[in-house]
Amino acid sequence: MMTGRQQLQHTTYRNLAVVVKRWPGAPSDFFSAEATGLATLAAAGALRVPRVLALEPERLVLEDLGEGTPKEKFWTLAGEGLAAQHALHNARFGFKRDGYCGPTPQSNPWTEDGWAFFAEHRLHPQARRARDGGHLAPDDVDAVERICARLRDLVPAQPASLLHGDLWMGNLHCCADGTPALIDAGAVHFGWAESELAMLTLFGAPPDAFWRAYDAAAKPAPDWRERAPIYNLYHLLNHLNLFGASYQAGVREVLQRFG
Repeated sequence: MMTGRQQLQHTTYRNLAVVVKRWPGAPSDFFSAEATGLATLAAAGALRVPRVLALEPERLVLEDLGEGTPKEKFWTLAGEGLAAQHALHNARFGFKRDGYCGPTPQSNPWTEDGWAFFAEHRLHPQARRARDGGHLAPDDVDAVERICARLRDLVPAQPASLLHGDLWMGNLHCCADGTPALIDAGAVHFGWAESELAMLTLFGAPPDAFWRAYDAAAKPAPDWRERAPIYNLYHLLNHLNLFGASYQAGVREVLQRFG
């Protein structure tokens, strides 16, 4: 998610076509979090990401991947690539540093328990922020707490997979050569792969070719979509906190169903 505070410029840097991301007054670690995320995804060797060419507190210079028309196998390559990324597991949930989901700070302490990680470092902070900002009533926060208490019953055990962490359709980029890439990687961490799939259905969704390729390679649980609203509650709360009341109904729909 690109924050509205950021400025995006296509230009040249050392005779290379680049994208310059700027945020005057950005938190001192904002762009370094994205640089770390991009480096981690690049090392995974799954989906392409832009190379980091320069990093400053208020500026990040990236390779310009261009923008083109998806080639015939774009969605197949995207599904296979994401499956390969999710196949990279870690013994614990979290990441080697904290990050940002859009402009929102995201805590990533290493945690043995995936349910505890999702409750304590995803849902709880967002619910508290929404309560303090006047976006949620006490009854709503109580419903979030009930969901957190029931996570072991609602979500099956899963390994900690390498996630982009903010993978909506806008962050699955089509390069100039028609191949897929991931961009905006400040939220990278190890978490539940199902949660990444869920976000890919939150604001639009990839076509069938993507899901066929992903399913063939990763073999996710066939009922993961039934749990998607639980995972997406985090992102709905984040959008509620960032953009206000237009996301309140979506949050409450999840709370009424599961809380």
